Amino acid sequence: MKVNFDLKGKAAVITGGGGILCSEMARGLASWGVQVAVLDIREDSALKVAKEIEQSGGEAIAIKADVLNKNSLLEARSRVLEEYGKIDILINGAGGNRKEATTSEEQSFFDLPEDALQWVFNLNFLGSVLASQVFGEAMVENKTGSIINISSMAAFRPLTKTIAYSAAKAAVTNFTQWLAVHLGQNYSKNLRVNAIAPGFLITEQNRYLLIDERTGEETERGRRIKDHTPMGRYGEPQELVGAVIWLCSEAASFVNGAVIPIDGGFSAYSGV
Repeated sequence: MKVNFDLKGKAAVITGGGGILCSEMARGLASWGVQVAVLDIREDSALKVAKEIEQSGGEAIAIKADVLNKNSLLEARSRVLEEYGKIDILINGAGGNRKEATTSEEQSFFDLPEDALQWVFNLNFLGSVLASQVFGEAMVENKTGSIINISSMAAFRPLTKTIAYSAAKAAVTNFTQWLAVHLGQNYSKNLRVNAIAPGFLITEQNRYLLIDERTGEETERGRRIKDHTPMGRYGEPQELVGAVIWLCSEAASFVNGAVIPIDGGFSAYSGV
């Protein structure tokens, strides 16, 4: 039997689609014939990605949306349904960390500001929940669809310094499993919810932890990460795309409630 990776004609919503990681997912899905709605709170970033996709022969629209504002998401859903008529795929990519919610030599755990901790947790966890409510409802009407959340190595074991981010990504993993069961038991056996757990890739949100801002050299943390990654390097954004395409396709038709590490072996290494 031929494995079916065909995605042509499907419609996808990607939150945080203007970012480094999710813009690669958007371009990757578009190259497989998916109609892509690029959602981002930064409209200029979403427009840039959508334009790149169209220039490459794909189909995309850019929509300004705030994943922490349900009315904003509802407006985005209306626009996607008006353009594409359906939603087959949701990637909950909006997320990230803040320096103010991270411990350091200058900032003790005991002094971390509540608003920064709340912002990081809400963006990563609540943003995934609200988007799943809004766009998942459209999938329920069609009784089919694939939701992909973005977990992290920080969800497997909490990483030093990033307290709110680690907690939020652990919550995303738990939510992924919960929603997979909930949708399957209550709505349709053809609704699947999975997550990918990227290892260490350099993004704007974590650059300050991996690259010294003053010298441009790799930090001690960055060196330790590479030492604990059997492949000995950081990942590249495009290396997430293959798993995303697989999870969105019929090739993964019996994959549900799974969290897939894409980490160069980091989670497999005990340190010895």
